[in-house]
Amino acid sequence: MNVLLIDDDGNLAKVVSYQLHQAGYTVDTAADGGQGLERFKKGDYDIVICDIQMPDMTGIDVLKYVREIDRKVVFIIITAYGSVDNAIEACRLGADDYLSKPFGKEQLIFTLEKAVRFNRLQSENIHLKNQLGKQFRIENMVAKSGLMRDTLKMASQVAASNATVLIQGESGTGKELIARAIHYNSERREQPLITINCPSIPDHLMESELFGHIRGAFTGAYKDRTGKFQLANGGTVFLDEIGDLSSDMQAKLLRVLQEREFDRVGEDKPIKVDVRVITATNRDLQKMVEEGTFREDLFYRLSVVPITIPPLRDRTEDIPYLVDFFLRKYSLGHKTYEVEPEVMSVFKSYHWPGNVRELENIIERLVTMAVSSIITKDNLPRYFFEQDNVPGENTIELSLSTDDFTLDNAERKIIQLALNKVGHNRSKAARLLKVPRHVLLYRMKKLSIE
Repeated sequence: MNVLLIDDDGNLAKVVSYQLHQAGYTVDTAADGGQGLERFKKGDYDIVICDIQMPDMTGIDVLKYVREIDRKVVFIIITAYGSVDNAIEACRLGADDYLSKPFGKEQLIFTLEKAVRFNRLQSENIHLKNQLGKQFRIENMVAKSGLMRDTLKMASQVAASNATVLIQGESGTGKELIARAIHYNSERREQPLITINCPSIPDHLMESELFGHIRGAFTGAYKDRTGKFQLANGGTVFLDEIGDLSSDMQAKLLRVLQEREFDRVGEDKPIKVDVRVITATNRDLQKMVEEGTFREDLFYRLSVVPITIPPLRDRTEDIPYLVDFFLRKYSLGHKTYEVEPEVMSVFKSYHWPGNVRELENIIERLVTMAVSSIITKDNLPRYFFEQDNVPGENTIELSLSTDDFTLDNAERKIIQLALNKVGHNRSKAARLLKVPRHVLLYRMKKLSIE
């Protein structure tokens, strides 16, 4: 690594330069700030070590000039004993660390290596965030069907705001993927995205998990704990399967959404937070509100912008593109795979109860077990060919007498058949009929269907 040492103390510069050479560093020296800046502009340095007190300009002046040219170079300040406050100010302005005189070789090398490691971690962190931004770029997501394009368009629009979002959809449709896309396409992308899976946390631990606790708040609380909302300050909290939240926690979450503050368990001292809340569920929250198992006021707070992800069976146009994407993902570049047209026909007629997640798992399995680059029908699991999945063999016949042959009667009969087929679950019936739930309820009321 190339080091530029700037110090007007010639003896110290010689000693430090010798110690750095012994440790394997390449060192250039400068006797003052002006000479140091000239060398920095012409050279290629990984580390700058600069004394804070020099006759022509201070080390802080040099730091400011260096940071205008290069934000990544490691900058170490040398300060005299008793001038630590100046060194701390330098760190606030962009120095990576400081050395307080007198210092030995071990402290010198340790400080440099620590600063280099930290600088490298920061660069890697920035790189990973940039990669995440690319991975979750909304325009790069697979969406050829009109339904999915509309969903992604809404996600793109809401990402630019701070609105609370409720993502609805069956299991495996990609609700968490949409939540991440919203976060990484928002102005909060540089701040944390904290994910909480509500069903996986026991009710008696949920409050501590979300809001934290202080030592001694309950049995087993041996030390203070920072909650997820505080960790996400400035960023986004994603609450997955929000329908599983207990009524007590629903009330506490409502307070956070209204007041933007909470109390840690065992502490009566409100903590203010700036977080965006995104929630997701595969349950019918509106029905839960009607049944009294989910708070109505919380439902309206959460669903400022509701986004519904269509099931895979309703967007079969996306299947070939998803298959191609997963084939490339799991082949790892070792081999090119393709599926026979008959396989794609089976995929398009299958009802996909596990949605995109099920499709991904199937493709991973097929690639893992494939003996050739062509995937055929023989490679598919047997359940793909069971009776309920064969097109045309799971149909419903609609019969009307001549006297009943009206549009209202036909619609009434279709709705009743759909309700019977799904055990009178109105949400499932709406999905079967491919209409929004509120449209089905309106038609049922109009046609006097119980």
